[in-house]
Amino acid sequence: MIQLLLARHAKSDWGDVGLDDHDRPLDDRGRRDAPAMARTLQRAGVRPAVLLSSSAVRARETAAVFANAFDVDVTEQPQLYLAPPDRLLEAARASGADEVMVVAHDPGMSALVSRLADREERMATCAVAVFTWHDGTWDDVDATPPDEFDLYTP
Repeated sequence: MIQLLLARHAKSDWGDVGLDDHDRPLDDRGRRDAPAMARTLQRAGVRPAVLLSSSAVRARETAAVFANAFDVDVTEQPQLYLAPPDRLLEAARASGADEVMVVAHDPGMSALVSRLADREERMATCAVAVFTWHDGTWDDVDATPPDEFDLYTP
């Protein structure tokens, strides 16, 4: 079984206009949404073995909440910052795990979710798309439709 969780980071703070995009933290809503989404995923029975995160502060903060909920370590990958869909998918494949969560950014997240779901999907902040291939391997991902697809939004 392959399970791929694609999470867009929680809502970030735009209050400091002088702050570099990479360094923006979560805002109050983001700090509320991330733990709520982690609980939703736990109730759904989702549990990634590997958690990959963009190096941006808002993604790392979001990933830390998920990591705490799932009792997994976060592997920070700078190449996931504003990554296109193929780079996001390759990072998940390269992890070597069958249950992988990737925390990153739009527009790459929405594009990859839309591609795998075979329909247009917009990833709101802190949304998590869960794709499952029951009898599949990573070779099946992006080659065959998933057996299950769920989109969780805050």
